[in-house]
Amino acid sequence: MALNLAEALSSIVTQADAADWRAAIRLAGDGLVLGGATTDAYTDEMIDAVEKHGPYIVIAPGIALAHSRPSPAVLTGGLSWVSLATPVKFGNKANDPVNLVIGLAAVDHDAHLAVMRALAGVLSDRSAMERLTAATSPADVRAVLGGFAAVA
Repeated sequence: MALNLAEALSSIVTQADAADWRAAIRLAGDGLVLGGATTDAYTDEMIDAVEKHGPYIVIAPGIALAHSRPSPAVLTGGLSWVSLATPVKFGNKANDPVNLVIGLAAVDHDAHLAVMRALAGVLSDRSAMERLTAATSPADVRAVLGGFAAVA
């Protein structure tokens, strides 16, 4: 059974303000903490991963999948969604600037892959992405993702 992103998201923030990529990741991390998936330490781990490995988390034009390795800071699997009012640069020449940051906390590699499969379907659907980019409320985001999941 495919992962339903609308149901999996524990936190959704639309049109948020972030001064830079670190602040954008921190917003996604705050959503994971709020949803009970991680501790604050995981947010620091996500930022540290980008500082160490570069902007590999920018997986498509305008989209970052903020995550780190499974660790004791991950309490359970979780997803957060942050759309930015003003896009920020992560340093990825091909895919900057970023206007959507999805926070991912996975307990293992298999959970990470399940989320990637679900995201790939949504990210490759131009109409869904246009509606998600224009979303101004958590209900709007859930409606698009829920509708997409129903036909996927």
